[in-house]
Amino acid sequence: MLDRFERFSRAIAEIDRCWHKLASEELGKYELNSPHAVYLNTLYRYEEGITAAQLAELCCKDKADVSRMVSIMEKNGLVTKEAPGGSLYRARLKLTAEGRAAAEHVRERVALAVELAGKGLSEEDREIFYTALEQITSNLQTLCKDGLPEQ
Repeated sequence: MLDRFERFSRAIAEIDRCWHKLASEELGKYELNSPHAVYLNTLYRYEEGITAAQLAELCCKDKADVSRMVSIMEKNGLVTKEAPGGSLYRARLKLTAEGRAAAEHVRERVALAVELAGKGLSEEDREIFYTALEQITSNLQTLCKDGLPEQ
């Protein structure tokens, strides 16, 4: 059992480390870092814009993190806030033309990274992997919500 825990933990940590390194290299030209990738990608999918609260929910991040990241992207000219009636409360976040270009670049590079990372896996392997990963994620979310059972 401990061997599985160690393998799982090490693999997740190494995937995370490599992902952040690659994403930081790609996003550096926009004066962004790796956490911005998920925000750019998500905003790209919502051309009409979404609120910060929606962005937080879609990216599984807290509102404070979203606020910090959006502020940096806004300062760099990648995101605008459309405020109905002049109030920034529930403003819609939208990518600027430069933001869309950055997001397209990131999406292309992410697709390449995912393709190369999965080299040697069949489609069946991928399906099994993602099904297992989603089940583990769901189980861990339940454990986080309910706590570990007493034995």
